[in-house]
Amino acid sequence: MSASSHPDRPDTATDVVRWAAFSCVLVPVVLVWYGTSLAGAAGAALGLAAVTAACRILLRQSERVAARTPGPAHPHPMAEDHTPHRGRHGRSPSGAHRGGRHSGPSTPVD
Repeated sequence: MSASSHPDRPDTATDVVRWAAFSCVLVPVVLVWYGTSLAGAAGAALGLAAVTAACRILLRQSERVAARTPGPAHPHPMAEDHTPHRGRHGRSPSGAHRGGRHSGPSTPVD
């Protein structure tokens, strides 16, 4: 979606790509300024340009997918699934551990 289709919402993907393109120019200039060879600065510029292009493609793709997904008025089909949350890394919730060490009945320590 572009900023023209939603005037109240900024086009953040375009902003990110603009800043990345600015970095593709600025970083090599700074590298040369601080004594890096022209070949090294050119290599950095090409690397940054490649990463910028890949990020731009992924951002645009995610925007297209987001534009196709239903909004809050249309709940996700899996929203009715009431499976318990397994927690981080697929583990059971913290109070549901089984096994482990037990020191036996608690005894006061003097």
